[in-house]
This record gives sequence, C-alpha cells and structure tokens, in this order.
Amino acid sequence: MRQFFKFVLATVVGLIVFSVVGFLILLGIAAAVSSEDTVTIAEGSVLEIKLSQPVVERSPRDPFSELGFGGMFGEQGIGLDEIKASIRKAKADDNIKGIFLNLDYLQAGMASVEEIRDALLDFKKSKKFVVAYSEFCTEKSYYLASVADRFYLNPQGTLELNGLSSEVMFFKGALEKLDLQPYIFKVGEYKSAVEPFILDKMSDPSREQTQSFLNSINDFMLKNIATARKKDFAYLKNVSDSMLVHNAQDALRLGIVTHLGYFDEANDFMKSKTGVKKDKELKLVNLGTYRKAADPEKKEGSSSNKIAVIYATGDIVTGKGDNETIGGQSMSEAIRKARLDKNVKAVVLRINSPGGSSLASDVIWREVMLTKKVKPIIASMSDVAASGGYYIAMACDTIVAHPNTITGSIGVFGMMVNSENFLKNKLGITTDRVKTGKFSDIPSVTRAMTPYEKMHIQREVERIYEDFTTKAAKSRRMPLAELKKIASGRVWSGIEAKQRGLVDVLGGMEDAIALAAKRAKLKEGDYRLRQLPAQKTFMEELLSDTQTQMKTYTLRQELGDLFPYYQQYNRLMQLQGIQARLPFELDIQ
Repeated sequence: MRQFFKFVLATVVGLIVFSVVGFLILLGIAAAVSSEDTVTIAEGSVLEIKLSQPVVERSPRDPFSELGFGGMFGEQGIGLDEIKASIRKAKADDNIKGIFLNLDYLQAGMASVEEIRDALLDFKKSKKFVVAYSEFCTEKSYYLASVADRFYLNPQGTLELNGLSSEVMFFKGALEKLDLQPYIFKVGEYKSAVEPFILDKMSDPSREQTQSFLNSINDFMLKNIATARKKDFAYLKNVSDSMLVHNAQDALRLGIVTHLGYFDEANDFMKSKTGVKKDKELKLVNLGTYRKAADPEKKEGSSSNKIAVIYATGDIVTGKGDNETIGGQSMSEAIRKARLDKNVKAVVLRINSPGGSSLASDVIWREVMLTKKVKPIIASMSDVAASGGYYIAMACDTIVAHPNTITGSIGVFGMMVNSENFLKNKLGITTDRVKTGKFSDIPSVTRAMTPYEKMHIQREVERIYEDFTTKAAKSRRMPLAELKKIASGRVWSGIEAKQRGLVDVLGGMEDAIALAAKRAKLKEGDYRLRQLPAQKTFMEELLSDTQTQMKTYTLRQELGDLFPYYQQYNRLMQLQGIQARLPFELDIQ
C-alpha cells in the first residue's frame, strides 16, 4: 500500500510540474508572439483585412489569438482602432499596393462598419486598389465591400440585399410557466426595454420607433451603395425591397457585384496588379503583422500636448465594472485623470453603450460636467449611445454621431420579480420573516408587493426621469417641454437625432478628435492621443480573473450560437436599481 501511495504521489507531483512548465512555455510563446519588434513589409504586398472576429472599439491584448487560441483569455475581437490605423498607414506605405477584403459574416455594428468604410474610401484616394471576396455576403459585408474596385462573389455563394431587420426575444410566457411575477415601473411611452417581460410581441410605439430608425439607416446605406456602385438609389431600393438577388448570378446580372469568381481568381488578379507571377505566392499581410510595421507618416514630435480619448464601452454599471462594462467608478476616475492632467488639452469621450444604471450614469455625467468647465470635451457616438449612453454624452460641449448610430431613448425603468410562487410551487420552498418596522423588508423578491410599495417605486422612477430630461434640456439648450416631445424613451438613428437637436455633428471618431483639437486651439501634429482607461497588460489579464475567463471560453465553445442568450440572462441577473437603457439586445441584421 505504501508503494501504491508513493506512485500516486509521484504521478501527482509530475503532473503539477508538467502543468507549471507547460504553462511557462506557453507564456514564453505568447510573449514572443506579442513582441512589438518592428517587422519589414516586402515590396508589392497587399494588406488583407479579414473580419472573422467581432469588431470591438479597441484591440484586446490577447497574444494567444495569433496562436489559434483567441478568446481563451478574454473576449475575442479585433479593434476598430487597429483596423482604421492599418488602413491609414497602408495609404502612405509604398510597399502596400492594395487592400484585400476577405469577407463573409461581418460581426460589427452599423457605425463601426461606417468608420471602416470611410477609411477605405480615404485609402482609395491613393489610387491603390481595393479587392473584395466573399462566399456568403451579408448586408453589412456588402455595404463594406461596395467600395471595392472589384468584388468577387463566389459563383455558388449568396449575397443578402433585402433590407434590415431587428428581432426581439420575449420572456412573458417563460415567466408565467415558472410562476414568476414581474413588477414593471417606467416612464416613457417608447421605453421598450421592459416589454420582453410583460408582453409577447412588440407594442405599437416600440414597433413604430424601430421601423423608423431601421428605415433611416437602410436608406442611408443604400444611398451610399448607389454612389459607390454608380447606381440609381430608386433602382437599388427596388432590388432590396423586392429581394431580386437570389443567387450569385442575380447579383452579377443586376450589377450588385463586379465579378463572379473563386478565391484563386481574386488572388490572380491581385498578383497581376502587384507584378507577381501566377506560379508565385501573393504577398498578403494580415492586420496582426502589419500592426508591427513602421508607419511612414507617424511623427511622434516633442509636444507634451495631449488629447485624451476615453473609451466608454458596454453596459453602464455601478462600481469598477470590467472589460465589457462601463463602471461608474472606473469611468469617473478616467475622466477625472484627464481633467487634472495639465498636458491633456481636450477630451474625446467615445461611447458605445446601450445604457444601464441610472445612478452610475449620473456619477459619470457629473465628471463630464466638471471637465467641461476647464477644457473641451467632445462626445463621439459609435454603434449605440442611448439611454444611459446618451446621459453621459449630453453634458459634452458637442455630440458627434454617425448617421446610423442608435441614440436617444431618454427614459428610465425599474423592475422587480416576485418569486414566491416559483419557490413554493416549483421547488417546495417557503419563506417567513420578522420585521422591526412596517417597511423593513423592502425590497423583497419572495412576496407580492403592496400598492404603497409599487407607488413608492413608480414615484422614484418618475423623479429620475424628470431629472434626466431636465438635464438633457439644459444641455441641449431647448425648452423642457420640447425635449420631452422627443424623449419618452424613443430611440432614433443619428440622422433623426440630429434633425431633432439631440446630436450636433454627423461624423466619426476622427471628426470628434479634429473638433477637440480645434476647440483646444491645437494644430495637427501639435498633440498626441492618450487612450483611457489604460488597458490591462496580458499578465494582468491572466492573473486577475483566469477562472472566469476560462469559464467564459468554455461556455462559448459549448453553447455556440446559444451563447448570446446566456449573456442576455447574465445581464438580466446583474440589473440593480433604476435603469436607463435600451432593450437588452438590439441587433440589426
């Protein structure tokens, strides 16, 4: 028996040593992969932009992504900042002769696609080529590919050009089956975030606002495609509304794509443009590699002047938040740091958020107001900046939004669930309580609410709504009554919001930075950008919450297409206090 335990102990020790050594080796490989040594780009190269990962605001620090393990240590994705920087750099790089868009299912918001598309249009001013290839081309992918000089659609591939849609999931039936009774408190006829819990379909106001902003975004997109493809808008509108594209042959016949061809045919064309013989390999450079190439136009300069770009991405929550949320405490600290830094002459607040905690939103709003008193602060709205996202933007000197940004939704709601019958009927659990006062057990999720308690919460929601609209009216310099006409929780596109005075300028991040520089009286080249909050290093990410990250990675692999629904459930469980946010998932397809 002693010998048996000896062998078991030796095996366990061996496994531990092997695991530690293997982990250290993996860290060494990751460190080598993440090395920032400058790489040399061969003459006649083509920059390949392959958007197979979700497009996020900033490139995550994930060196394992280049080893094929992307997403193991945090959310997988490719940064919009890296994509745009690479396109800008390629424009001036004599060794880069063109860009290859390798597109299929593009996972990005409408405003993110717009910024990439604008960068490609600017790249084309260099007279270099842009070639696109796709086997399954979605609406968003086609919008991006429409700027290409040549667009090769696989002969057996498909192209989607039939308009935009947005689907909402409703939980009313599930709550009834589970004997869960939701209590809803809201202000705003159009505040539809709570509808999934009390209805089994869209309300008329919710359908009205969704139809309106989808039409606005769709028409804007079709007009830009018409310009790029030299087609009449009415013609493209008819092609889309009538769904005339059923296969690749239809797309070619109708002039939606320039060529039908396989990957090798697109490859051969680019070889001919770069002087590479057919039997030689095309010099494709991916984004990860090109990020390390020298920038021919980058000038560090000696100026100490800075413009702080502060990224506010995700749901707004109380506390510090994390990589996927906007913590009221951490975001306030970032804004405060920029305000107190004398070298920071202006601030750009980059917002990509559906909103969240009204309390956390107000905490961030206060820091924006304090900053506004001492230096220019410009809001740059990305895919969505609505409800709480609009709350933190409205105090800025100027609000810059894309035409297809989702914004507005000035409204609040609160929600509680009575789980008494669920516990008793489904699990056989009952509760009892002792109180020192009549209201000592408020709030409680294990009993029904009294009329007084419901009235108390509704009054608080109304008070917060009054505060929200009053601050918005003051910031937008319009009478409160006028502001309320376009509030009530209604969601708008960027174009609609500008028409109604909720947004000042239509444009992207670069426009916001240029405006911040102008307000701070800084000339181009006389300042540097400083990104806040500072991203964690790879080791910080690894050591901070490895268990949670590994769990997320495993669930993503196991659940596949069901993972977003798991995320929705998690977000629902994290809601605390009065909320100022959009419906839980607003996905435009």
